[in-house]
Amino acid sequence: MTEPDSRLVGADRVLAVLAELARHPQGVGLEDMARAMASPKPTVHRCLAALRRAGFATQDGYGRYVLGDEFLRLAFTHHEARPDHLRVLPVLEALCERYGETVHYATLDGRSVVYRSKLDPPSGAVRLTSMVGGRNPAHTTAVGKLLLSFELTSAQAVQAWVGDSELDTPTPRSVATAGQLWDELRITHERGFGVDDQENEPGVNCLAVPAYLTSPTAPSGAISISGLAYRTPIEKLVADVPAIRAIVAGQELP
Repeated sequence: MTEPDSRLVGADRVLAVLAELARHPQGVGLEDMARAMASPKPTVHRCLAALRRAGFATQDGYGRYVLGDEFLRLAFTHHEARPDHLRVLPVLEALCERYGETVHYATLDGRSVVYRSKLDPPSGAVRLTSMVGGRNPAHTTAVGKLLLSFELTSAQAVQAWVGDSELDTPTPRSVATAGQLWDELRITHERGFGVDDQENEPGVNCLAVPAYLTSPTAPSGAISISGLAYRTPIEKLVADVPAIRAIVAGQELP
């Protein structure tokens, strides 16, 4: 639910309505939309009308509002044209074929990771909550911890990043304090890869290595392999890190 903000005016309000609309892929009625926005129905209706004129919103056969085809066209066209997406796809395909698990390419954005690419195997894929364009907490994911380890290089930096807010703990295994996060980041940086041992989703393991798509020294993002813990134990992925790194570097394996 969108927090009410009396400062939202004009284009800001329209964009807020667009963002809220994207949270309802099955469609949403005007009344529910107004309630989610904490705004009067006439105000929300005007915003939706503006979005419909631009092709960014439409109504289905039941009168519910959904994202319009023009918005989706722009989003997917932009995504497909991203240099990092195009360059990383062959690597994801190779990893997906070798391990038969879901693979991701993700970048860091503040306290979250953003999934730029995702590839599922033809069969036996894990149904994960991740999606292209979606987010997860950086401190609970292998990709997030790996990328944070390049940016937060001291206990003081970690404490400042955490601040006064509590860290989300989606599973009992999740890092919960600044001290625990610093220990995890220090180890992650030393070994050069990140792990998520059922810390973001129960029963799901993940291992991530850095991807240097735009610089030889600073990772542009991270590439991860995710699988069910009973099928792909984290120990199996850790033991295969040299092969994973070689695939990411574009080297052929026997």
